[in-house]
Amino acid sequence: MDIDRYIAVNQPAWLRLQELTVRAQRSVADIPPVELDELIQLYQRVSAQLSHARTYYGDRHLTSRLTQLVAGARVVIYTRRGRALDTARRFFTEAFPGAVWTSRRFVLASAVLFFGPTVAVGVWLSNSQEALRVAIPQEAQDLIVESQFEDYYSTFSADGFAAMITFNNIWVSFLAITGGILLGAGSIFFLVYNGLQIGAMAAVMHAGGAADAFWGLIIPHGLLELSAITIAGGAGLRMGWAIIAPGDRSRVESLAEAALRAVAIAIGLTIVFLVAALIEAFVTPSDLPTFLRIGIGVAFEMAFLSYLVVYGKRAEASGAAEALGRRRPRSWADEPTVTLAPLPQRRLRHPDQPRPAATPQAPQPPPR
Repeated sequence: MDIDRYIAVNQPAWLRLQELTVRAQRSVADIPPVELDELIQLYQRVSAQLSHARTYYGDRHLTSRLTQLVAGARVVIYTRRGRALDTARRFFTEAFPGAVWTSRRFVLASAVLFFGPTVAVGVWLSNSQEALRVAIPQEAQDLIVESQFEDYYSTFSADGFAAMITFNNIWVSFLAITGGILLGAGSIFFLVYNGLQIGAMAAVMHAGGAADAFWGLIIPHGLLELSAITIAGGAGLRMGWAIIAPGDRSRVESLAEAALRAVAIAIGLTIVFLVAALIEAFVTPSDLPTFLRIGIGVAFEMAFLSYLVVYGKRAEASGAAEALGRRRPRSWADEPTVTLAPLPQRRLRHPDQPRPAATPQAPQPPPR
């Protein structure tokens, strides 16, 4: 079945699902039980049609619209208002990982902007003593290697240090995200600048023969902390791109959607930064063997990445990720994305089942 015929046949069901969803969003109590059952059946039917459209048609506009319909109906069906615990559960299983997962290309770009300069300047300064002395005076290098770097992790009490680090990391992520408003330039500057700082510090410690101490102190908390900063930078880059290339929406609408996703990411990263700060305050400066401290950092990092991938994919597949930041979809009749063939609209018992090749004669009803 070609895409025009597919839309013509199924559009009545889509419009009906949209109508019931809008009414349920206003007040579920005013909808008769029969229509609630119809809403659930249409949700299941359109969900299957969304999968079919993704597999066989690959039309971006059609997929986007069906995703919005399914996501809107899903919110109405599964949302239980007034339950804070359930809201928190859905945030950490859908909204946060879904926002990160759908921003994965921007997070990848953020990682390149962050770690690219880190590696480049670290390798360059490590192999050029003259450049290293120009960048950081020898007296400052000696002070960093001998005491300053290690003392940083034990100067304050553990609980006070954790609070200070948490606040600092939240502030850093805020700058990385809001920098995207400047067409992404602010986020890019922040990522590159901090990457250069880390690379320079690594070069100083390597040149001073303290590479083991550097990596033993950085890795336990740094894996989780730097991953979170990279994600925050990706959210900022997505906001900048929403302004540069809004697609078929206005720049205000595109930026608003990206900003709502960025807010979800910022809230979720607050917990990540808290965990990283606790590791930095209680594990990094501890007397545990280096391999054990590094193992703890690696374990938390792998758990975090696995959580984002598993729940992010699940949120994207269910439509929950697309629902975040989306306006209620406008009527299909008001904004068609594909020209419909002039065929009579009718209901099929199995709308996804292929039909024989069309003939000039009027279409026959499917066998019962």
